[in-house]
Amino acid sequence: MVSLVIQGLCHVRPRRYLRRVSWHLRRLAAFDIETTGVDPTSDRIVTAAVTLAGGGLPTESHAWLVDPGVEIPAGATAVHGVTTARARAEGRPPADALEEITMLLADQLRHGVPVIAFNARFDLTCLHREAERHGVRPLLDRVGGPGGLLVVDPYVLDKQHDRYRRGRRTLGAVCAHYRVRLDDAHAAGADALAAARVAWRLATTFAEIGSSDLPTLHQRQVLWAAEQAASLEQYFRENGRPEVVEAAWPIVPAALPALAAA
Repeated sequence: MVSLVIQGLCHVRPRRYLRRVSWHLRRLAAFDIETTGVDPTSDRIVTAAVTLAGGGLPTESHAWLVDPGVEIPAGATAVHGVTTARARAEGRPPADALEEITMLLADQLRHGVPVIAFNARFDLTCLHREAERHGVRPLLDRVGGPGGLLVVDPYVLDKQHDRYRRGRRTLGAVCAHYRVRLDDAHAAGADALAAARVAWRLATTFAEIGSSDLPTLHQRQVLWAAEQAASLEQYFRENGRPEVVEAAWPIVPAALPALAAA
């Protein structure tokens, strides 16, 4: 794995090149995970993938099968196909895999390569919590805090720029809408590459996305994700559902401990 990481860094273009070419025509680091469940704060990573693509360079695929250390529910196995037995027999120790994943993503970010993640709030929050759980330095710390993140989330971008379109907003549905190939849904590597393809399609379809510099686009997504959460909460209230929708993006902060009663 270390040799692959070094190889990926060799493909990073000089900064003068990064300033000259629109972000979607440069190198992209697409990231995806499959997990034991749907709660990014408590569920565990089972598979992960980072696909380095674009920029006129060969595509590089990095994949991990992880032993989550807990039982994988049947419902999760039905989605991604990994059983508890297989994860225990073939999976990497979580700390080892998390070290490699966060190191690779951090190296790319430090060289101006954005992380492409569909519904990044889930994947990056889960990655952060897993790193903390296993004593691995989190991605956020490796890049110097939130200001070091450059994330492109096709889920947020699609909802912002085509907000009244009916139907589901799953990766599969969004790929179908934008005529993007998704070869093997719920395989982390295939989902990561599809997310990068959707990001490229969005950037070529909507001028505001394609012409933005990455720091500006990242900050806009922070605001758009919060607005989308508030809108969904309002919809729920209007329909008698007092549900709270997470507004933080791309990493949900840990809840503050409850204050002891006086």
